[in-house]
Amino acid sequence: MDELDSRILNALQNDFPIFRRPYQSIADKLQISCEKLLGRVQKLNADGVIRRIGVSINSRKFGFSSTLAAISIEPDEIEKTSEIISKFHEVTHSYLRNDKFNIWFTIIASSNERIEQILGQIRTELSLQPNRILNLPMKRLYKLDTKFKIQ
Repeated sequence: MDELDSRILNALQNDFPIFRRPYQSIADKLQISCEKLLGRVQKLNADGVIRRIGVSINSRKFGFSSTLAAISIEPDEIEKTSEIISKFHEVTHSYLRNDKFNIWFTIIASSNERIEQILGQIRTELSLQPNRILNLPMKRLYKLDTKFKIQ
């Protein structure tokens, strides 16, 4: 990664424009061609430096409910569990942790009832006891705007 990649990463996370051609706007600010910018962004993505470029909306303002959930599952059931969890389009992401509750995932759904429905289906499909699945809805929002100064 060179100095231009650093400038690109800083521009993407700090000043992403809401214009018809946002990448052209960024390229203009960086004084490079849009083709060069897009090529660099694609390479940074392919190299795993950039994981995702996208918008984060406040789902509550649109009337949605959300929760953080966790499951305690045996290691040999991880693949099956992951497949079951990923069937639900309301699951935004999931990850494996080295802990008693080893699969964590977030759900954004139309209602708390729908969240309970999803968790119930997962519990049933995995034949889980109630104490092996957690529903941890947000009590209070703490918004952190994390940005990294890339040098």
